[in-house]
Amino acid sequence: MGKKIMTAQEKIEKGKEYSFEEAIKLVKESVYTKFDETVDLAVNLGVDPRKSDQMVRGMVVLPHGMGKKVRVLVFAKGEKEKEARDAGADFVGAEDLIEKITKGWLDFDKAVATPDLMGIVGKLGKILGPRGLMPNPKLGTVTFDIARAVKEIKAGKVEYKAEKAGIVHVPIGKVSFDTQKLIDNGKAVIDSIVKAKPATSKGKYLKKIFISSTMGPGIAVDTASLGKGV
Repeated sequence: MGKKIMTAQEKIEKGKEYSFEEAIKLVKESVYTKFDETVDLAVNLGVDPRKSDQMVRGMVVLPHGMGKKVRVLVFAKGEKEKEARDAGADFVGAEDLIEKITKGWLDFDKAVATPDLMGIVGKLGKILGPRGLMPNPKLGTVTFDIARAVKEIKAGKVEYKAEKAGIVHVPIGKVSFDTQKLIDNGKAVIDSIVKAKPATSKGKYLKKIFISSTMGPGIAVDTASLGKGV
């Protein structure tokens, strides 16, 4: 273990749970790399994602964005194609993009599609699905309101989904962000996850929360300090 990592870990008291605000400050103080690391939120939920009625999935627009450019691809034709370009989409098309993706091109971060094109876009399921790039009506990425979808993604819309172990990982910004901006982004994500609580989830819902930077140590958050009561 390198000296820089050890120095970063020494700032954190082992076994202690910090308030959300304290945890964010510690993340910023524990950074030892030269690049602008991403700040990640990991939430261990009291659910069993293997049961369809306990899957936690959703999306939220971060109040202060993600601090990086998001490349948005839109499957659309006609007027909706123009609407997508006017809204700032990076790539717009239909069959031409599908052929390009089939051949291995994946230089984009998010994909949106109009409902009428999902019949042909669906053919890309095996390629886009495992990468989390498949347009999904539940996440607002299959819609005729193309302009709104593109603008929300560009503004910092993030998606989340509970993994098999019931853990949700969500990026909430960069370590270069002001502390308050990271706090606002993080609490927006937690509020969204709380609202997404399945009716069949029993017992404590927010079991454990950790905050970390890309290379930094995880810092435990006192869930009671959030006042969510779940």
